[in-house]
Amino acid sequence: MTSTSPVRVHPPSLVVDDPRRRRAILWAVGIALMAVVASVSGLNVAQPQLASAFDASQGDVLWIINTYTLTLAALLLPLGAAGDRLGRRRVLLLGLALFGLANIAGALAPVLEAMLAARLLAGVGAAMIMPVTLAVITATFPEGERSRAIGIWSAVAASGGLLGMYLSALLVDLASWRWLFALPIALTIAALLVAIRAVPDSREVASGRFDLVGAVTSVVAAVGFTFALHEAPTHGWTDPVVLIALAAAVLAAVAFAVWELRADDPLLDLRFFRRRGLSSGSAILLVLFGVQGGVSLMLYPFLQVALGWSGLVATLGLMPLALMMMLASGLAPRFAARVGTRTAMVAGLGMSAAGLALMAGLVSADGGYLSVLPGLVVLGVGAGLAMTPSTEAITSSLPEERQGVASAVNDLARELGAALGIALLGGLLVAGYRDAISVRLDGVPAEWAGAASEGIATAAAIATEAGPHAAQILDAARVAFVVGWQQTMWAGAAVLGAVAIAILVRGPVSAVDRSPSAGAS
Repeated sequence: MTSTSPVRVHPPSLVVDDPRRRRAILWAVGIALMAVVASVSGLNVAQPQLASAFDASQGDVLWIINTYTLTLAALLLPLGAAGDRLGRRRVLLLGLALFGLANIAGALAPVLEAMLAARLLAGVGAAMIMPVTLAVITATFPEGERSRAIGIWSAVAASGGLLGMYLSALLVDLASWRWLFALPIALTIAALLVAIRAVPDSREVASGRFDLVGAVTSVVAAVGFTFALHEAPTHGWTDPVVLIALAAAVLAAVAFAVWELRADDPLLDLRFFRRRGLSSGSAILLVLFGVQGGVSLMLYPFLQVALGWSGLVATLGLMPLALMMMLASGLAPRFAARVGTRTAMVAGLGMSAAGLALMAGLVSADGGYLSVLPGLVVLGVGAGLAMTPSTEAITSSLPEERQGVASAVNDLARELGAALGIALLGGLLVAGYRDAISVRLDGVPAEWAGAASEGIATAAAIATEAGPHAAQILDAARVAFVVGWQQTMWAGAAVLGAVAIAILVRGPVSAVDRSPSAGAS
């Protein structure tokens, strides 16, 4: 096969001149994105209620949550490409309709199987919506307004999960778990009403066939990697199911790469990754969302078990991170325009690393929430400053007719990054905790000591029946958790620092930060 692509006929520019309509477009895609992102974490707060309602095991409950995430991650790339071909407005409206109906079905699900089917369909709808929202912005906003719009999009994408989790926790406390679906349903209806009136259609007109082989291999690779990353923290990296998933993912990824380099009309031309914007932006989003996922994973047991907070209050404790990311994402385009894209990326990564270092250096059970708050604030600002120029670097690296694919790459980096961060940083936390607690349980009966070594939540539960050993177990668990936290945060800071150095050497170069010796962006 040759590498010559078929001739494409591009539609005329669909840049919208009317500022009011651009605002309506931004509202439509922002609300749609919020519905998708909020649904990723919304059911996490209702795991006990789901187990009771469906007489489900913990594994079944995790499948209710993860089916949505797996489907979303698997279909982002092929459905992003489908949006480019079929029309982004059409795919957005169809995705919203499917997503809304799936959430209604989830709210009414009488049995576990119906709930799993509803979550699967919701994931399909979400994969139709998410890449199209960003592609619509890049196609309809003029260059001078595009950075600001992408900043708002990034703010919603980065913080929507935490905001959705808080609102979901509030609904569970005030009503029941079935009301969790009211939020995405309401957001979907609002997005549909605005999108029908405001969002224009844009598409790629291509003579080549849709890359079915690339779509199938990308789905297998995404499912395999995401499944393995979700299951490894629970079952271990040597579990046969995890190893089989990883092997399938690696084989599919290799097949995808070989095919895409040979295909006449590839789903994703991998040669685009030679462009600094695409490679740098994807790497930054991967590590930043990995850090954010890992921090969220650690903060909940710290706030709920070590400090004794309720789930609702613990979720509220994460809000400074979300709010700072939203604020910094909105300011990032102006900051990048002044100092340059590469400088903004490096500054954001540096601040994010500093935030992790602050949490590692200050965290303590005795210090309470105030010992982690400064680090959360600095991490939020740094992440927000880096995410917006990274997203814009990705979208600007691919041509206009491939914006659905560019958006899918951006979204997939976020989804896989979060799963990778939870798996790897969670593993470091568990290892550090077990090493630290083992030397602090002298005199505790082996049965209780073994259970306490499994995690701080298990240690707290065991302490209720440990009699005279209760205080020792609780104190040992709190200290060990802080030790594991510190080791994990230092590791995360080191990774962010290494990526910052790489971006400084080989990052995208804009007109502002270009030097005579700089390479092409």
